Amino acid sequence: MDRSAPLFTPVLIAGCIIIMVSFAVRASFGVFQIPIAEEFGWLRSEFSLAIAIQNLAWGIGQPVFGAIAEKIGDRKAIVMGAVVYAAGLVLSAGSTTPFEMQAYEWLVGFGIAGTGFGVVLAVVGRASSDENRSMSLAVVTAAGSAGQIFGAPAAEWMLGFLPWQMIFLIFAGVVLALIATLPLMRAPETAGRAELEESMGAILIKAFKDPSYTLIFLGFFSCGYQLAFVTAHFPAFVTEMCGPILPGGALYSIGITSTSALGAVAISLIGAANVGGTLLAGYLGKRYSKKYLLAAIYTGRTIAAAAFIIFPITPLSVIIFSVVMGSLWLATVPLTSGLVAHIYGLRYMGTLYGIVFFSHQLGSFLGVWLGGRMYDIYGDYTTVWWIGVGIGAFSAIVHLPVKERPLRAAAPAAPAAG
Repeated sequence: MDRSAPLFTPVLIAGCIIIMVSFAVRASFGVFQIPIAEEFGWLRSEFSLAIAIQNLAWGIGQPVFGAIAEKIGDRKAIVMGAVVYAAGLVLSAGSTTPFEMQAYEWLVGFGIAGTGFGVVLAVVGRASSDENRSMSLAVVTAAGSAGQIFGAPAAEWMLGFLPWQMIFLIFAGVVLALIATLPLMRAPETAGRAELEESMGAILIKAFKDPSYTLIFLGFFSCGYQLAFVTAHFPAFVTEMCGPILPGGALYSIGITSTSALGAVAISLIGAANVGGTLLAGYLGKRYSKKYLLAAIYTGRTIAAAAFIIFPITPLSVIIFSVVMGSLWLATVPLTSGLVAHIYGLRYMGTLYGIVFFSHQLGSFLGVWLGGRMYDIYGDYTTVWWIGVGIGAFSAIVHLPVKERPLRAAAPAAPAAG
């Protein structure tokens, strides 16, 4: 029966729409880095701290919204997330000081948590057959990349004729419109009887005592660091450090005439490449060891980042790096969430993955904030980039000892009564 179950279900389609819109808005924030700093005369680190706080709030909110979804329902959690997300964007649009922007990004981050991977992947995971689960998680993750494809360029395009404040208000309306998809978000309960009888507290205690859960938690840190740093700072990095786009070249001929435009397009290219990379990760995840695939992805990221910063930064190297890094971008998400579901079960997947994702967002906070701080101190991003290379190598190594088997299967059988 599992093998004949369809991959594309109403739950999967609705989940893709929610993730796509949520990530399109989130991925656009790096485009506003220079315009907002220039309008108010802020230091680069001040708006960077706002985005860093957004990522930290997302991480804190992820297990919270996962638990809310498991207690009162997935759709109610998503409604709460969308409302908080929109409110944060509206308030951010009225910010005139760094403190105001940083305060309101707490709301934006919690809103992303309520409309993001932790809640949506758990619903899709429960609604998928065993055969399709790895691929279903990959499809939803790829939808986040699809949002990234048009989010940053759309923001850059709108900045040409609208103030950034108006763009934030438009984004708020789009996020609220996600509520219209919720009638499709009806997932059956697929947890086994033993999982249903086990409390959330009991599952959490088992996970916290399991060294593999700790290793997964630690390994996801560098993913957040690298992704958030690139999302928040790469457009500005390319704008300021890339060689010029020469008239008569291929990029110039298609309308990419400035390094600022190339910076926005780079984020889009990362998203486009990641659609294929994430789907491939989902395909491989149901055939090969997830922990070894994760180690390979982190190794690839480490090599790509090191090579990019060593060689001269040109429009061609930006494009090559964007495609290579994009193919490895969110490929970790279906593998990590699938690993959590495989080892610890589906019943409390939202909460357990949410806690692991908190590590990801701690890395995100550090990557975004440190990027701005190091820029203010040294005038470039070289130091913080090499830190990312180092922790990427750490994540590649730390996944290797993970014991990739269901936790319940490892428990000894209870002795017979009498």
